[in-house]
Order: sequence, then structure tokens, then C-alpha cells
Amino acid sequence: MTIAILIDSSYMRTPAYVWRAINDDVREVCSVIERDQIFINGKWVPSAGTDVIGVINPVTEERVATIPAGTAADVDLAARAAAEAFPAWSRTSVDERAAFLRKLADLTEQRSDDITRAVVSEIGQPYAVAAQSQGASAVEDLLSIADSLPEIIWEEQVGHTVVAREAAGVVGAITPWNGPMRMICMKAGAAMAAGCTVVLKGTEVAPLSSFIFAEMVAEAGLPDGVFNLVSGTGPEVGEAIVTHPLVDMVSLTGSVRAGRRVMELASQSVKKVALELGGKSANVILEDADLARAIEVGIEDAFRNSGQVCGGLSRVLVPRSRLAEAEEIAIRKAESYVLGDPYDPATTLGPVANVHQRQRIRDYIRSGLDEGVRLLTGGPDAPEGLDRGFFVRPTVFSGDNTSRVAREEIFGPVVVIIPFDDEEDAFRIANDTQYGLAGAIWAGDDDRARALARKLRTGRIRINGSPVNQRAPHGGFKLSGIGREFGRYGIEEFLEYKSIG
Repeated sequence: MTIAILIDSSYMRTPAYVWRAINDDVREVCSVIERDQIFINGKWVPSAGTDVIGVINPVTEERVATIPAGTAADVDLAARAAAEAFPAWSRTSVDERAAFLRKLADLTEQRSDDITRAVVSEIGQPYAVAAQSQGASAVEDLLSIADSLPEIIWEEQVGHTVVAREAAGVVGAITPWNGPMRMICMKAGAAMAAGCTVVLKGTEVAPLSSFIFAEMVAEAGLPDGVFNLVSGTGPEVGEAIVTHPLVDMVSLTGSVRAGRRVMELASQSVKKVALELGGKSANVILEDADLARAIEVGIEDAFRNSGQVCGGLSRVLVPRSRLAEAEEIAIRKAESYVLGDPYDPATTLGPVANVHQRQRIRDYIRSGLDEGVRLLTGGPDAPEGLDRGFFVRPTVFSGDNTSRVAREEIFGPVVVIIPFDDEEDAFRIANDTQYGLAGAIWAGDDDRARALARKLRTGRIRINGSPVNQRAPHGGFKLSGIGREFGRYGIEEFLEYKSIG
């Protein structure tokens, strides 16, 4: 494997990171995977369409798979199957549905290597990262949903009235490419746990997980029609799902633009919607916090999945008196990442998902430079020694909260450090955003940080680096969406109330 040291001339330093080039001589040559059927009513059937969609490996820039480009006719068959299966499935017991989810979790664990390799080939995540974030975490999500089912109050007496909770109906689930398997488990898993039936459009950018999930559903013995998969694009398949008269609810994870389109189309038939959209989350580091740990953990959060995460802590808020110190820590951390072959254990950061993502992120970095935001490390140029693949240099800016790089979701490995004058100023800056998905507060005392969390207008807040709790709700305020996922809260999203008596 060749190694190239990149000299950062703007700082006259040799960064600690080494860009690792991919050695073509030792790369395993794999044939293209051809998925030529979709999953409807418990069977693999041909799509009504004749076109296919190619899946591109972001490391090699070569096609690794093809899937059917589904049509509105496919969606119609899937929705009819789901509607027919709904009455019986919605009347199954909580124990029956929990048992199915645990069986599905077992199968997911058994196929964890298949899932991991699919994710590596589709979005370029380092193997070890994908094994945890898409394999192991998907298992945990399914078990969490199963364990959460008994926590739901399915029926209660309110005066002379019985208040019952019932499944919302047929759910159209539209999942993103940045978490292809986990998002399927979180949406389809929670919807089926609630007693709903599902028509899934998995992402066409990273679709292989959706086909593996359908195979596992069949192996687990789920009744025909409870889960259906139609592959294809958003404008063709996604919009057909949202507008289909037999679909009662739509759950989407995606961009704000996609969320607006879903709301627009769903409003025509007054469908219920759940939306997990973008973010521009603040990592608020107070004067008495452990600055080095707060910045390092915060950048790890912002750069996970090459920065392609809705809740990444992409704004780093630090006391103005400690700005220079914070900048040095951030530079060291960003330059510690190693880019390259996702199967190389030394690689800690993969490429971004596709050529359009790479161009978008580089354009944002250039916009920061054009607006005069101070570049600390990284930049828009290709990493030295990686001439192939959709790689982006880990980038850190230092500025204020007015630039595009500070205000808009970049969805890449880019953070901006923003100084504040006092505590009040810190939370004013943190809340000065269209988004409200996630955030973090670092302080010398956990209790003080938790009290201050009330000041932050966002859906999920980590305290001094606390881990994300998969039983607690995840979702956002403002442009970050509507509704919640994880635990019983994610199941309850797919329920409706009924008053009797």
C-alpha cells in the first residue's frame, strides 16, 4: 500500500494523519450483484418496470449492484397486499409481535457480516464502523422495540370511557442511505410492532440492506403482506407510496426538501406523517468543562459516517477566552483521521456516499473560504494520494454563526468553531438555527449541565459525553422534523387513540 504525507502549507506543518491510497493489486474483484425482483405479499416477484438502478461503490467508483426501478403499479400491488394483511396482523397479541421482532433480531445477528459488507460496498464505511453501526446496532434496535412493547398502555379507563390505542394502518416507510439497515429496523420494526403493515422504499443509493431485511422477514415467518419492499426512486416509488389511497401513514427520514414534499403530497389525503430530517447541532462547551475531551468527543460525533449524520455536532461553541486552545485541539483531532480502504483496520474515515455528495460538501467548504471564514485544516481539494473515490478532507473552520457553513446542513466531515462571551451568549448562538435535532452540553458538573439543557431548543441532548439511550426518544424541533423514534416512543408514533363508551 502506498503512503503519501500531505503538507499543509497554510500552517507549515505536517499533519499527523496519513492518507492511505488503495492498492489495486490486492483488492478482491467482486461480480456485480443483480437484484431483479421486489418483495410483495410474501413473495419475490418481478417489477412491472423494465429499468434498473445501478449502485456505485464510493471507494472504487464502480458499479457493485443493480436493483429494479420500481413503478407506481408495483406500489399499488404492495399497498393492496398490506391493506389485506392489516386486519389480522393488527389483532395479533403483543407477545406474538415481540416474538417476531426477537426472531428478526436473531437473524440480523446471524447475517451481520452480509449486512456489514453490503454497507461497506454501498457507502464506504470502514468495516469495523459498519459492523457496529449497522449490524450490532440494528440488532439492539429490534430488541429494544420488542422490550418496549409491554411498556405501552394499550387500554385505560378514563371515567366511563375506555381509551384504546390501535395501529394506524398501512405505513409507507421511506428510509435514507446514511443508515440503511438501522433506519429500516427503526421504522419497519416499530410499525410492525405497533400492529401496522408496511410498504418500504429503501434508499436506491444503498439498497442492499432492504433486500436482506426482506429475506429475513420471509425466513422469520411473517404473514404474507405484512411487510412489502418496492425498490426505486423517490419521484417514482416514494411519491406513489405517499399518495396511495390505501396508505394511512408515511414515515420518512431524509432531507428537509424531501420532508416538505412528503407533507405536501400527504396533505392531499390528510395522511399522518412522521419526519426525521436535518440538523445543525451545537456542542456547547462551558468554561469549566474538560475542553480537550469535549472537542475530541464532539468531533468524533460530527465526523461519524464521514459527517453524513443528521444529528452530528457540527457547531462547536467554546468560551472566547479558550478559542486558541480549542482550535489547536480541533486541528489535532481532525488531522488524526486516516482515509482509505474501508477493509484496512487503520482506516478511520471513509468516503462520502456519492459524487454529488462530494461536490456539495466541497462547494460548502469553498463558500466558507469565499465568506472569509478562517480555515484551520482540511479544505476543498482532494486528499493527497487518493485519486479515486469520493473522499473529502476532514475540515475545521473557525468563525461566527452567520456564514453558510455555520447555518446550513453540510452533511459531511466539516465543523465550525464559534466563540461565545458568556453562558447566555452560548445558548443564544446554539438556538440561533432553523434546526433542533440534537445537541451536547459540557460542564464541570453533570447536574448543572442537565439544568442548562432546558435552555437548548433541541430534541436530544448529550450531557458530558453521555451515550445515546436507544430507549429514549429521538427526534427534533423546527425543521428537524415531526415525531419521535426509539423505544416505546417510536412504536407509539404508529398508533392512534380510540375512545369507547
